[in-house]
Amino acid sequence: MKLFYKIRETHKAQVALGLIACSILFLVLFVSGCSSAAKETSATVGSNVDQTKPVELLIATAPSLKGSLEEIKGLYAVKNPQVKLVYNYGPSGTLQTQIEQGAPTDIFISQGKPQMDALEQKGLIKKESRVNLLGDELVLIVDKNNTSINSFEDLTKPEVKKIGIGEAESVPAAKTTKETLDTLKLWDALQPKLVMGKDLMQVMTYVETGNAEAGFVWDTVAITSDKVKIVAKAPVNSHKPVVLPAAVVTASKNSDAAAKFLEYLQSDEAMNIFAKNGFVKGK
Repeated sequence: MKLFYKIRETHKAQVALGLIACSILFLVLFVSGCSSAAKETSATVGSNVDQTKPVELLIATAPSLKGSLEEIKGLYAVKNPQVKLVYNYGPSGTLQTQIEQGAPTDIFISQGKPQMDALEQKGLIKKESRVNLLGDELVLIVDKNNTSINSFEDLTKPEVKKIGIGEAESVPAAKTTKETLDTLKLWDALQPKLVMGKDLMQVMTYVETGNAEAGFVWDTVAITSDKVKIVAKAPVNSHKPVVLPAAVVTASKNSDAAAKFLEYLQSDEAMNIFAKNGFVKGK
């Protein structure tokens, strides 16, 4: 009889141990499952936050692009409402200096290659992101009522006292103008008549207000005014091709968003807007 009770007590102990083991296993699985679910939920929420997080892109760009970029801003906002585009317009040389001095910038669009080349050599732009975004043409403008100037050669006339040109240090068009006038063998004759503008908008203002009889600007700048007219375009082989390169700045804090916007600027939708404002696709 004692043996029977002993066996029975042993059996009860084994059953109890089994129940305890099952309970522990269930608890471990339950906690593990909750932890996994929490991680998945956290990952999902984090993903949504990243996708909707507001981003401000700072774009340093030439003034000639203002009309196009302001229109593009509205279109881009429709598809990317979380991205705010902020433009810093100025002469390319000035913008280059600002980037070199650490001014917050995500994308640089230069009116000429030398400024972009200088930044690339210093490692201040992401070389792999650089593209020849657009092309432009150098033109000679006069007041819309002027009938005495119809060519580059007419600028040598005695009655032509002042000719507007951008500052050599900061305005890429100034270098292109000199190349053109050197090729046409007019630089020496016209140099005493040249008056400098801080940018091409100021050069055009000189012509509009009668402070200069003529001026050299980009085609895309000239077509923004109804007070001037284009009387001549620089011959194709008179200067190096006019290219507007663009790139993501190395110090950008939003490089992924910047790269995405730069890609959009090369899309057909954006290029149609640039073309409407006189630009051609870069080569």
